[in-house]
Amino acid sequence: MKMNFLRASLAAAVLFAASALISSVSAQQQTAAPASPPALAQQPANPAPAAVTPSVPPVAAPAAAAPATEMASSGSPKAIAPAMKELSPWVMFMSADIIVKAVMLGLAFASLVTWTIFIAKTIELSLAKGRLRSALKKIADARSLAEAQFALGGKEGILSSLLAAAMREARLSAGISSDAGLKERAASSFAEIVRAESRRIRIGMGVLATIGATSPFVGLFGTVWGIMNSFIGISKSQTTNLAVVAPGIAEALLATAIGLVAAIPAVIIYNHFSRMTKGYLELVSRASGASARLLSRDLDRSHGSLHTRAAE
Repeated sequence: MKMNFLRASLAAAVLFAASALISSVSAQQQTAAPASPPALAQQPANPAPAAVTPSVPPVAAPAAAAPATEMASSGSPKAIAPAMKELSPWVMFMSADIIVKAVMLGLAFASLVTWTIFIAKTIELSLAKGRLRSALKKIADARSLAEAQFALGGKEGILSSLLAAAMREARLSAGISSDAGLKERAASSFAEIVRAESRRIRIGMGVLATIGATSPFVGLFGTVWGIMNSFIGISKSQTTNLAVVAPGIAEALLATAIGLVAAIPAVIIYNHFSRMTKGYLELVSRASGASARLLSRDLDRSHGSLHTRAAE
């Protein structure tokens, strides 16, 4: 809850800073707009007749007026509009600061890692669950450990490891009359095998959790850095033109967007694999129980044969 509150507060602070920057620029533009030209002074009702003067050709406007006209036209909305249309994600990335670029590249790499883990773990879990289900079906009618191993045909897997551990413990405990101790030692071996399989099947889950938890904060760092650069650019250029401020704000918000693109799939994929891993570990527990039952049958069968021989 504290982590979610901190994440939400940081995002709200960044968005508030961006909105305050845009609103201040808009307000300054409105206050800096030129006032309307004053009305011409009212002419008298009966103007005096003007003296007839010879016609003089109009004097050409000075050349210095041309740059002023061009400057005025360049500041018009029509000249600003084409520049605003060029703000594509690629253009914003190329024009961003080196630190913001590093943040975006890191988040893009994290997103690539997320989807790579998704594909790899999907294939791994699907194959592992299919093999274990098939192995459990093969030993469903087995009466002993040896018969179960023969039904599996020497294939490697978690069930083969459990059966081999049971047979090894039975061989090492030969000559010991206590069946309870043998079952306890076998159960300890089964637990170690199950824990090792749980660690193996969870490889990559920590990476997904890390990406899902840190990507929004990394994106917010890029956004804060970009907004700082926007304020610095405003102070250096001494202008409140929105066309000058908007690209920096857009680049800053792009970092947060990429952070969310990397974090949201990572969290969803992590929850999905948590459910799939839980289902697979339940199958592993079933395999451990099946191996323990086969060992118990072998022990009871051996004691029964000993009693039969003693009776004879």
